[in-house]
Amino acid sequence: MSIRVMLVDDQVLLRTGFRMVLAAQPDMEVVAEAGDGAEAIENLRSTAVDVVLMDVRMPRLDGVEATRRICAEPNAPKVLILTTFDLDEYAFSGLKAGASGFMLKDVPPGELLGAIRSVHSGDAVVAPSTTRRLLDRFSPMLPSAGPEPRQKELARLTEREREVMMLVAQGLSNGEIAGRLVLSEATVKTHVGRILTKLGLRDRVQVVVLAYETGLVRAGGGGG
Repeated sequence: MSIRVMLVDDQVLLRTGFRMVLAAQPDMEVVAEAGDGAEAIENLRSTAVDVVLMDVRMPRLDGVEATRRICAEPNAPKVLILTTFDLDEYAFSGLKAGASGFMLKDVPPGELLGAIRSVHSGDAVVAPSTTRRLLDRFSPMLPSAGPEPRQKELARLTEREREVMMLVAQGLSNGEIAGRLVLSEATVKTHVGRILTKLGLRDRVQVVVLAYETGLVRAGGGGG
């Protein structure tokens, strides 16, 4: 079955370019397009979509708020935020809103296609090191803890799981974590899966965000 994609961007030429790239793939289909976030949400009421490519700066409803509303729905499609180097603030907000990752608008076609396939299969598409650099820059934007500090969530983890979570947030891949902790890569993958389940997180991007929010990892990449 083809991956059903919706393109959301207020620039028609950009949507046309993305559509041409995706149309050439046997496993992808552009099933909807929208010029802003409000139209995207409206389209989702009548069209089944697997992955949304979401611009951030749009009229009526921006991509960040649209992402937040979409991801709050049950069985929501995965969202990839489209950004540029000078809009990292929006990428950060998009990740906080529930996006599975972010990409640059000038991403090479092969990387775009690979990212769509990865997100569709349940992975996050932001390289951990890229996410770390983003959060290092914008960690001051993180909200302060509420009456029930999120640090308490980490109490659900074993000592080993906390260790793995810290290394994920510092930008290490499963293979690198395995080498650091002298474990098999399969074991590390199992630990990551348990972390996601125990903390109610969807992917590695959300692991990194929570690690910063709880102080497990501080700006600069060090452990808390």
